[in-house]
Amino acid sequence: MRFLECCDDRFRVTKDLVSDLPRYAILSHTWGPDTEEVTFRDMEDGTEEGKSGYKKIKFCAEQARRDGLQYFWIDTCCIDKSNSSELSEAIASMFRWYQNATRCYVYLPDISATDHDEDNQESALAWEPAFRANRWFTRGWTLQELLAPESVEFFTQDGRRLGDKRSLEKQIHEITGIPVSALRGSSLFQFDVAERFKWAETRQTTREEDWAYCLLGIFGVFIPLIYGEGKANAVRRFRKEIVDAMNRDDALGHQQVKNRTWIVPFERNPSFTSRESELKRLREALAMGYHTAKAAITGLGGVGKTQLALEYIYQTEIEYKDRSVIWIPVTNTESLEQAYLIAAKQLGISGCEDDKANVKKLVQDHLSSESAGQWLLVFDNADDLDMWIGKSTQESGRLIDYLPRSRRGSIIFTTRDKKTAVKLAGRNIIEMSEMDETGARHLLQECLVDLDLLDSQEDATALLVWLTYLPLAIVQAAAYINENGIGLRGYLSLLDEQEEDVVDLLSEDFEDEGRYRDVKNPVATTWLISFEQIRQRDRLAADYLSFLACVDAKDVPQSLLPPGQSRKKETDAIGTLLGYSFIAKRSADSALNVHRLVHLATRNWLRKEGLLHDWTYRAIARLAELMHNLARTFGEQGRWKEAEELGIQVLKARKTKFGADHPDTLSSMNNLATTFGEQGRWKEAEELGIQVLKARKTKFGADHPDTLTSIHNLATTFGEQGRWKEAEELDIQVLKALKTKLGADHPDTLSSMNNLAITFGEQGRWKEAEELNIQVLKARKTRLGADHPNTLKNMNNLAITFGQQGRWKEAEELNIQYA
Repeated sequence: MRFLECCDDRFRVTKDLVSDLPRYAILSHTWGPDTEEVTFRDMEDGTEEGKSGYKKIKFCAEQARRDGLQYFWIDTCCIDKSNSSELSEAIASMFRWYQNATRCYVYLPDISATDHDEDNQESALAWEPAFRANRWFTRGWTLQELLAPESVEFFTQDGRRLGDKRSLEKQIHEITGIPVSALRGSSLFQFDVAERFKWAETRQTTREEDWAYCLLGIFGVFIPLIYGEGKANAVRRFRKEIVDAMNRDDALGHQQVKNRTWIVPFERNPSFTSRESELKRLREALAMGYHTAKAAITGLGGVGKTQLALEYIYQTEIEYKDRSVIWIPVTNTESLEQAYLIAAKQLGISGCEDDKANVKKLVQDHLSSESAGQWLLVFDNADDLDMWIGKSTQESGRLIDYLPRSRRGSIIFTTRDKKTAVKLAGRNIIEMSEMDETGARHLLQECLVDLDLLDSQEDATALLVWLTYLPLAIVQAAAYINENGIGLRGYLSLLDEQEEDVVDLLSEDFEDEGRYRDVKNPVATTWLISFEQIRQRDRLAADYLSFLACVDAKDVPQSLLPPGQSRKKETDAIGTLLGYSFIAKRSADSALNVHRLVHLATRNWLRKEGLLHDWTYRAIARLAELMHNLARTFGEQGRWKEAEELGIQVLKARKTKFGADHPDTLSSMNNLATTFGEQGRWKEAEELGIQVLKARKTKFGADHPDTLTSIHNLATTFGEQGRWKEAEELDIQVLKALKTKLGADHPDTLSSMNNLAITFGEQGRWKEAEELNIQVLKARKTRLGADHPNTLKNMNNLAITFGQQGRWKEAEELNIQYA
């Protein structure tokens, strides 16, 4: 398969690729005169620009670039029609080539932009008559080009997009008579032979034999191409091959489809996009081997796990045409039991309706038998780990114990919790990351009714960024925009309102054919069940999530989180939040980022639970505590200016949140006073010290330990200013209170007595200082021992006191002991 590759402003033809095909766009068009179509030889000779058909090649290249695709395919110039074997191979492969294309563009040269006047509402559908009568719907080859690709978009000759197969399905159904389900991607084998022939009966081809050849892919059969045999002979051979295939039970898979069990609750999603790498990994994980193949799809709620599983089912439906597919929702115990019973009935398992029957065991045994054939089990929303591996009860064992085992079977789990995914599927994990901008833009385009809204690239980009490229959020936003007739900018303005209003907007329910009726769809509520599961399973993880909702969502150091009971519990809690994709860890420094919409939804959850105020309080308290500790560390390192700056911030935060007389606020004020003092700014220290003392006396009483600490600190401040009489008065107050409260020999009382002795000494009252020092020394010797550092320090103070009185002999004796 050759492609045209976009290279700057030109294109080049690639070599003929057999495997590892790139993502590509493909063109569907009607041919003009052969002399005006660009051929493979024209591309080789470099003469392509001289033909009018070059315009459609240029259109396809530009549109592919806009969709982020480097390669595209056009039948006129990618097939060497002079080579008969290459032409035969291309015709045999054509259906598959269109089916595997990332995008299919239908170029309609007979509809112009003037027929699609975006500024005139009355003529907004002026192009529809031309569309309904378009030649493209009358040609034979374009039938498979309509049905095979997942994405088919229609464009005017000027490159204006009219819509796609999904948005125009009503018109296309009326024009062609093809059922909507076929347009949406249902297996063509579900439609009988006569019906499929009817879709083509009025279509025409330039070469009469092509009327049969263009239908080969639609019927899944192959016949040699014999140009010149005539239409009747070609159709005769074609019909015979269809009958032979049905008899062989081969190409049509008629009997297999009839006998297989098919329990899939949702149709194929025509808007599915940009998940090629995940689909590839899922295919690889489920490749048939010698044991049951298992894979788990995990990711944030709303990221598209269910849709990936569905797309895999529908993409591989023809490949595994005899495979049974059983879809089991695990949203709750009731839905699980009901799904198992339905499966047992459809599998034809006898005894399944007996009230005493263990239906899960019956299904397990049936699927584990060789006679069950190929099967695929899908457990959707397998989020409750306890349901799978919790303790077994007499009524029902662990769900993991009921998984069937067969080399012909495959199991897909979808779960929001990576830990659960690992438990169930081991290494076969497909992690769903956020969509890229191209995929998100395409999804938005698929969901909007008024596609002209996308003309504002800036608004579209801003909206997608705000919604974090989350598929569920994009679908919800598009539904609101469609229902209320507002533009992208209008929706963005609603997202800029107060938080409560934004939550209301994101709580708007909407219809989504790809989600369960009993499950809440809106973004603001989709994670509520996950929040509750985390709260029940890992309390510290729930606390961390609540805490993170009350700080900025980006670049949160792990050291900011409240401490857990152990390092292991902290690691487990962070692992739980990572497993649910609620947070991401930055590789450089392990800082945490909370998903923007999860941050908003968690705040809404806390608000509804009446816990938002409490957690905001706790977050501020934690921040203030850390800043307080850091300020103290700066002080211990002598970095007083930095300590002061942090201390001011902590004091301001605590005043705002806790009030001026809260114990934590007063503690911050006291620390800031100390910081001022260490810088010699004693007047500022005094002012804060007086405020703290006054507040603590009022709040705690005169003899409370915190109050006494404030009195002592203020005494020190007075002393540093030489105001020893005022310091003495305060020291005496502290000493009296401590003697009464703690006793004369208590360490705090002795420290206070020592402080008063220093104050006496600073006033030259050495005799009084001596008396106090002797009392302290005697008590400390008795209480602590003669060699205790505090005893020795007191001995030194007494020696100084003797020296100040000229009693050098006594001072010397003490100094010898001290040394």
